[in-house]
Amino acid sequence: MAKSKFYSGFISLVGRPNVGKSTLMNKLIGEKIAIISPKPQTTRNRIQSILTKEDFQVIFIDTPGIHRPKHKLGNYMVKAAETTLNEVDAVLMLVEPTDRVLEMDRYVIERLQGIKTPVILIINKIDTIEKSKILTVMDMFRSLYDFAEIIPVSAKMGENTDQLMEVIKKYLPEGPQYFPEDMVTDQPERQIAAEIIREKALQLLQEEIPHGIAVEISAMKKRKDKDLVDVEATIYCEKDSHKGIIIGKQGSMLKKIGTRARGDISAILGSPINLQIWIKVKKDWRDSDFLLKNFGYDQRNI
Repeated sequence: MAKSKFYSGFISLVGRPNVGKSTLMNKLIGEKIAIISPKPQTTRNRIQSILTKEDFQVIFIDTPGIHRPKHKLGNYMVKAAETTLNEVDAVLMLVEPTDRVLEMDRYVIERLQGIKTPVILIINKIDTIEKSKILTVMDMFRSLYDFAEIIPVSAKMGENTDQLMEVIKKYLPEGPQYFPEDMVTDQPERQIAAEIIREKALQLLQEEIPHGIAVEISAMKKRKDKDLVDVEATIYCEKDSHKGIIIGKQGSMLKKIGTRARGDISAILGSPINLQIWIKVKKDWRDSDFLLKNFGYDQRNI
């Protein structure tokens, strides 16, 4: 009996910040891999998530939002996003159903000019508009770029995501299974734990602070005598005044961040955790090559 064909490939998700790239990837994978926040520029590294089925494997690369950078971290994020464009089998460009094409969407489309990879336009958040307006939005974007396909979805509600998967499968070449079938990400556990803590901080802190924080896991060790993992983390911020806000009155904010993070990290590790979080100030770390590399944002890895 002839062995059935297997298809595999790499799909990159791009778009301006905060259009729902991480939400869509998490929905397609069925696991929480990328952090989700209502604040823009949440994803800083290229995160690979893996979906394996009987006859295909898709490796999704969730990239940082493409934007006009203001510091070295911003330059790193944009470079991380743009270097995937010619290396994948298809690009998913996400937009929102706005009544006009936003300047940042035009900026992303400019970055796509000249690439040979097919680009599928995903109009996300269709649960936020009347269905009759979707065709108008599709026509508006179609006039700006020769998209291979245009698919309206709601990543949050799961609407049309099955149809999107069928479209993605059309662009997968015949190929090997790159990763084991039970593997859903190439991110190490420490990196995921750090990202979860950063997500909770992003959700809880004031506007001016979140992009000035980084999280480092300094220890993650399972206890020998019981089913418990000790996790030690440090949140780095750029200003002394931010440190006080992150800690909160009598430690209330830091406690909230830790409480929210504990459940998600425990689910990822499959074990209860004892989470300890410290706060340190590292002034202007987003413009320090040494600290960027230290926090995992190494230009050589792009």
